Amino acid sequence: MNLLSFYVSEKQHHAGKPLYEWLLEEAKSLGVHGGSAFRAIAGFGRHGKMHEETFFELAGELAVKVEFIIDDALAAKLLGKIRGQSMKIFYVQQPVQVGEM
Repeated sequence: MNLLSFYVSEKQHHAGKPLYEWLLEEAKSLGVHGGSAFRAIAGFGRHGKMHEETFFELAGELAVKVEFIIDDALAAKLLGKIRGQSMKIFYVQQPVQVGEM
């Protein structure tokens, strides 16, 4: 199993919807059993600019992390779908151990 995480901006859109929403919908359509989107409260990216959530900040500059725990085949399908859309999205893929107690 893999943890496949995407880091996108709140203001990024694709196909007329927020990119994080598009990622969740595409994963679901491919048969992924679950996914989550998490909005950051503060952070900085490769450009070094600090972004923080404040009452006055409405520009949508914060990151959204979208993640899935999926097998290799579904990860390859989802990544292939994204590549087919000619989008540039930063992602991390790492092996994970999953279970229930």
